[in-house]
Amino acid sequence: MINTVCFCNYSIGANAYDEVAATCKFYGKKVLLIGGEKALAAGKARLEAAIEDSGLAIVATELYGHDCTYAHINRLATMAKELNVDMIFGMGGGKALDTAKGAADVAGLPIFTFPTIAATCAGITKLSIIYREDGSFEEMMFFDRPARHCFIDLTIIAEAPAIYLQAGMGDTLGKHFECHFSSRNDELAHGSALAREISNMCYLPIKAYGAKALQDCKNNICSAELKEAVLANVVSTGLVSLLVEDCYNGAVAHSVYYALVSLPGFEHYNLHGNVVAYGILVQLAVDGEMEQAAEFKKFLQSMEIRTTLEEMHAPADRASLEEVLKLVVTGPDMQHIPYPINEDMIYDAMMAVEKL
Repeated sequence: MINTVCFCNYSIGANAYDEVAATCKFYGKKVLLIGGEKALAAGKARLEAAIEDSGLAIVATELYGHDCTYAHINRLATMAKELNVDMIFGMGGGKALDTAKGAADVAGLPIFTFPTIAATCAGITKLSIIYREDGSFEEMMFFDRPARHCFIDLTIIAEAPAIYLQAGMGDTLGKHFECHFSSRNDELAHGSALAREISNMCYLPIKAYGAKALQDCKNNICSAELKEAVLANVVSTGLVSLLVEDCYNGAVAHSVYYALVSLPGFEHYNLHGNVVAYGILVQLAVDGEMEQAAEFKKFLQSMEIRTTLEEMHAPADRASLEEVLKLVVTGPDMQHIPYPINEDMIYDAMMAVEKL
């Protein structure tokens, strides 16, 4: 059996786009730029200035659409073929980058990513999350390799809304705690063992620099602390995703998120990563690690992440949570965990978190 692992190169800094021409010139000259409306407003002019007189030319710019759907992917792949471009640039958040990656794969073209927020690791990973036309989740679309290169312009991210950095850090923290929890007692293959070690870099830099990074982002300051947080959110999580077996990619924290979003109106008040961070508290409580949970709760509060059901506008009584509890214990992220977990254990853990 042959295992092939491809990684995504990256450039990060206040003027990361200055590296685009030297990196991409080997792939051709003609570019289709795909992105979100706000992302293109923030980054396109900087990109154009960086590649001026380089030989690279953006022959067309196209909005990706509201969601990453097969319809949008196929439409953009067809456009790329008709324009006879040599490569695709994806600019924006997770859905924009996922759409661009999908279009490049269908068109058989190299893809380069330009994240404008640090909420996900989409710029580094070799998959796209596909949604149906009604906005519901459909499936994962997997590729043979990730983007050739990811350009992370810290100036753009520092000027983006800080809530995306905050949510990204919450989700990134989940990579560390869930990977270690789900792989407990297992003898891991090389890729998963390496991913678990890298997952430590999804926790330690955020613990050290996260609160300062969030404040700097609020003040549009392109700081060393912001850089460390962005590297954790985009690169470290992406490397874990590229290396780890899927069964170690999630556990209680993500299952709590997917269950809570079934509550009417819940997503209106809460971003994905922030709820995953709350789910880590629940996972620690299930595991009997209450001292660590108390310490972690203080840490989340320093980053202004909600840590109770009440703060998240969710009910705390057992009757209102019955369906949520069922969804938690039966979720796909709970298929490979170190011991059986039932609804009572999840509810007791949630109540313990409320009382911390």
